[in-house]
Amino acid sequence: MSKDNCPITVAFVGNPNCGKTTLFNAFTGAKLKVANWPGVTVERVEGETSYEGHPIRVIDTPGVYSLTSYTIEEIVTRKCIEEENIDVIINVVDASSMERNLYLTLQLLELKKPVILALNMMDIVEERGMEIDLHRLPEMLGHIPVVPVSARKRSGLDVLMHAVVHHYEEGPQGIVVRYAPQLETKIGQVEAALRNRYGEMDNLRWHAIKMLECDEEVNKDHPLKLTGIVDYSYEKDIINEKYDYIEEVVAECLFNKEKKAAMTDRIDSFLTHPVWGIPIFLGIMALVFFLTFTVGDFLKGYFETGLEYFSQGFLAGLQAMGASPWLISLLVDGIVAGVGGILTFLPNIFILFLALAFLEDSGYMARVAYVMNETMSRVGLSGKAFLPMLLGFGCTVPAVMATRALATERDRRRTILITPFMSCSARLPIYVLFAQMFFGEHALLVAYSLYLIGLGAAICIAYVVHKTRGNEEEDGLLIELPEYKTPNTRTVAIYVWEKVQDYLTKAGTTIFVASIVLWFVLNMGPGGIVDDVSGSFAAMIGRFLVPALKPAGLGSWQIAVALISGLSAKEVVVSSFSVLYGISNINSAAGMTELSHILAIDGFGPVNAYALMIFCLLYTPCVAAIGTIRRETGSISWTAGMVVFQLVVAWIMAVLVFQTGSLIF
Repeated sequence: MSKDNCPITVAFVGNPNCGKTTLFNAFTGAKLKVANWPGVTVERVEGETSYEGHPIRVIDTPGVYSLTSYTIEEIVTRKCIEEENIDVIINVVDASSMERNLYLTLQLLELKKPVILALNMMDIVEERGMEIDLHRLPEMLGHIPVVPVSARKRSGLDVLMHAVVHHYEEGPQGIVVRYAPQLETKIGQVEAALRNRYGEMDNLRWHAIKMLECDEEVNKDHPLKLTGIVDYSYEKDIINEKYDYIEEVVAECLFNKEKKAAMTDRIDSFLTHPVWGIPIFLGIMALVFFLTFTVGDFLKGYFETGLEYFSQGFLAGLQAMGASPWLISLLVDGIVAGVGGILTFLPNIFILFLALAFLEDSGYMARVAYVMNETMSRVGLSGKAFLPMLLGFGCTVPAVMATRALATERDRRRTILITPFMSCSARLPIYVLFAQMFFGEHALLVAYSLYLIGLGAAICIAYVVHKTRGNEEEDGLLIELPEYKTPNTRTVAIYVWEKVQDYLTKAGTTIFVASIVLWFVLNMGPGGIVDDVSGSFAAMIGRFLVPALKPAGLGSWQIAVALISGLSAKEVVVSSFSVLYGISNINSAAGMTELSHILAIDGFGPVNAYALMIFCLLYTPCVAAIGTIRRETGSISWTAGMVVFQLVVAWIMAVLVFQTGSLIF
């Protein structure tokens, strides 16, 4: 088969925060396929494109600093390059930080695969007044193609794609780094031993170097006795010689490095300040929630109007068709009211994720972990543990999965324990509904307080666990602070669309099913279909739980049923109130007024509402999160204990809030 007709498989490889994923998105467009790498929870993203008739399959590998098998990401990236039949490697390099990025480049060159260097963030290089010799740099890297690109501005993509096709046909480069004579002798001896044992190998030199570094993965895959050749690990010697060569490359190819002070350093003097860093972070998050409520509520009004028109039209259509009353009730009061009530919160969710995407792509979120490092160290964790907690503001499931990046099992379990206390986006509809219903113009402050209480509860619990287990030594924080940059519109759009899509998918599946189940338990009793909901199965279950919830000001069987339904997905709490009280458009002004009047009959007021929101903030996460926790910890008993613990914490806090609030107000 002619090479011209073969699809070209390209792997994007680079350091974290080098702009690799942004460039990947620009390269592939919207033709993405997202899954997990086999056996691990590290995300795998593939795309397809073509250039001049050549089909190209593109794989985005996890961000890594090297190909040494220390982390899951490094192992996954290595296996991808070795086992996925990669034809061309696009090594994405942050041009403004070449010293750090080129170490991975030199390792990739030793793999004997075609490598193209994509010099990303060239706009930052120009802003700083720096210059890169684009003729000398490829010469010193074995005459590989070096393509200046800007993922943010989508410039240089055509040249990069042309280089992929052209370099694929040319084949790999020669040896770039020649080590000291002693090391080169050792490499030659290991190569000979490998050749004798396994025959000719495509990347013989790379395997020999890795064996000199005592790499566990290579030694496991190619067991070989090297007595008398490998006396100890030569890893430090090899690393030092690579960096010596990198210094030569930088000295010859990079100019005016210090000509202009980086804007990043000036901004960091404020945002990562030891005193003002945390208040600034809280202020930024307050602004995020201000936008979520103000702009989101403005847009939500249109959704509410649309839902009301749809509900009335749908009801009229069913009546005109002569549908039976029970079917009309199921479709209108159950499904439309339940699912539709959740969809009206879509603008709030959209604004929240849009703001978080801007903060993430600008480079600020990494600073938050750095700023929180000292606080986290006092509770026995490093600032790295704060990154999964931040993800928890979006969804608990990926936040729990992100704990795999932590070094020890102790840190992972402690972080998993406290991460569900972060207010995930599924709780936002609860806050919006009850804060607006009972606190009016103070709704924003009430909702923001819940996010702070969740964060405070997590830190306090981590502190208690740390002190009861003794003052164990915690890991230090090692994290890269990327350059600040203007968020890329395309990257932000893809991030927000994925989150909105997840929300809509949940509305169309989990919440849809939960609404149907809830309608049935509300309309069925021991004797069959009931006319009075108080005789339903739901009422029986709710009344059983009322004595336990009454001290928290939640002594209504309807509230008990809504909280149980929230275990499927926290948004279902809102749709449950809609179904339980028969309010078709619960988020409209009329709907909230009607619900508040109904609740007031049972003495449910602002203090009860705040206790309810506290309970929803802290109690057991959704079943999807529980399943993820079970998989990540590998322990049913530990997961069950955590579920009970969070339920107890939620009950205690809700009781304290209600009892204290009742005395004051």
